[in-house]
Amino acid sequence: MWPNVSTAPFLLTGFPDMEAAHHWISIPFFAIYVSVFLGNGTLLHLIKNDGRLQAPMYYFLAMLAATDLTVTLTTMPTVMGVLWTNLREISHGACFLQAYFIHSLSIVESGVLLAMAYDRFVAIRSPLRYTSILTNSRVTKIGLAVLLRGFVSIAPPILPLYWFPYCRSHVLSHAFCLHQDVMKLACADIILIAYTQLSWWL
Repeated sequence: MWPNVSTAPFLLTGFPDMEAAHHWISIPFFAIYVSVFLGNGTLLHLIKNDGRLQAPMYYFLAMLAATDLTVTLTTMPTVMGVLWTNLREISHGACFLQAYFIHSLSIVESGVLLAMAYDRFVAIRSPLRYTSILTNSRVTKIGLAVLLRGFVSIAPPILPLYWFPYCRSHVLSHAFCLHQDVMKLACADIILIAYTQLSWWL
């Protein structure tokens, strides 16, 4: 492992060359965040409190809503901080934690969509056996597998970046941390990390 010779904070640019319009840009972003909270929060509340919605299809829908909410909570503080208060600095550890959650939750989301497709396949293919195939225990196992896939599989391409030396610019070209941006700033050989990332997506 390389010694981390620089743990200086990273700087987020937000929308380069549009700094004067950041307050205006923040309006649609804030509206989107509020709608995400209201929509997904309402959905989770209904699924939890309505007995008619206690079914596998709605459990997967609840997982999707919870994932969307968590992604929003992960990105909103830094995005709104940049747009509202020009708070561009994010600590070394917080940047990597944010990148880890953004990418792992994206993988979780794709896994939930796959589980929902499987749910519909079973419902169409074997409607009479639907409840015996997709039992609560099986839905729980599918949900845990989706979470495990998301939070474990993304670790190899992201976690090693924390230990890389960053001796060049610490400026990132987004309003939140993405590991693709951070990877370009490392003063080390990133070929293995890039290959790991590429092979995962393939």
